[in-house]
Amino acid sequence: MAYGYLHFSRKLLLIVFTWGSLLVLAGCWDRVEINDLAIVLAAGIDKTEDDQIELTVQLAIPSQMGGGQQQGSGTGGPGKEPTITRQATGTTISEAASILQQKLPRRIFWGHNEVIVFGKELAEDGIREYVEFFAHHPEPRLRSYIFVSEEKASALLEVIPYLEQSSSQFARELARFQIGLRVTLKDLLERISGGARAVALPRLAYEFDNLKDKKGGLNINGTAIFKEGKIEGYLDDRLTRGLLWIRNEVHLATVSFTPENAEGYMSFKLLRSNTQLHPEIKDGKWKMTLSITTEDDIEENQTNLVLTDPKIIAELEEQLAAKIDERIEMTLEKIQKEMQADVLGFAKAFEQKYPDEWDQVKDRWEEKFAEVEIEVVSKAYIRRLGMSTQPQGIPEEEMKGE
Repeated sequence: MAYGYLHFSRKLLLIVFTWGSLLVLAGCWDRVEINDLAIVLAAGIDKTEDDQIELTVQLAIPSQMGGGQQQGSGTGGPGKEPTITRQATGTTISEAASILQQKLPRRIFWGHNEVIVFGKELAEDGIREYVEFFAHHPEPRLRSYIFVSEEKASALLEVIPYLEQSSSQFARELARFQIGLRVTLKDLLERISGGARAVALPRLAYEFDNLKDKKGGLNINGTAIFKEGKIEGYLDDRLTRGLLWIRNEVHLATVSFTPENAEGYMSFKLLRSNTQLHPEIKDGKWKMTLSITTEDDIEENQTNLVLTDPKIIAELEEQLAAKIDERIEMTLEKIQKEMQADVLGFAKAFEQKYPDEWDQVKDRWEEKFAEVEIEVVSKAYIRRLGMSTQPQGIPEEEMKGE
């Protein structure tokens, strides 16, 4: 009897505990409906004439952002765009965001922010203090892509693009496509506080096909180089390509030149590339060797060269490597000698291999960086010759080769 009573009591306690747990756990007590949120897709930071911060946010309109194949920039018909932009001004980004919140009937939510754009004027004065907002706020994504605007950041966010739903999506896809540099908020935070104290950010520009309705597109227009958080100068697209090669970040590249003893151009499309940094300190002299290996396809042949001749292929590989060297040397001249801004990763390479020597120069790294001897060693390999190995439309007797 006592055993039966004890068994019943345990069973009753288990039932009470189970139901009590369900009462505590049931429901999402802190759930926020999507209709209660103003979802930020992109943020633009500009400086006003009186040194205030102008915050521009691109907000999603969920009802207009349908999925599937689309034409144009919206799904709700003419005049119904999937995003809107709103602005507010304050002494800091936090204050501007607080003022902006007063103008919106929904809570500003940063968790889906994909793009952060710093305006040209603000960037030239420095971005370090404005990065703090995105570093400390719990919601912004560390994977957000960072850009510097060629003009005002707010103008970029107002572009209604072709092909993509919004300018934020357009900018995001440009970053993912890796036409130029791809820098995330996480990358920026690491590099802006690193030993080199220099950062390279992609420069974003816009163009309108129709000024009236602001339809147009965005494009990567070179690179902005920062020292101590302020813009030191710019690299054009050609020098940016050299920077990507040095940093082992090149993914899309076409090199065109006229081969020796030939007429017309030949174009080579990059398949893959690998760059390794080899730091060396010997007898007090600092040296960095860049070892670059690239594999390419021949994509276009306007010359009279027959590509089945092994000797011609070997010569073309040497010339291709020399052209890559030339591009890299031009980039090094600009970055190392003129700007003295180590956006190449040299500081990290020397620190890892020579920690004691690095400690002695880290406080004057800009000066030391300008003195580092750099050797570029490139090798190029042609993997595929294209659909046709002979030049088109040229008499056989005029072809050079076998």
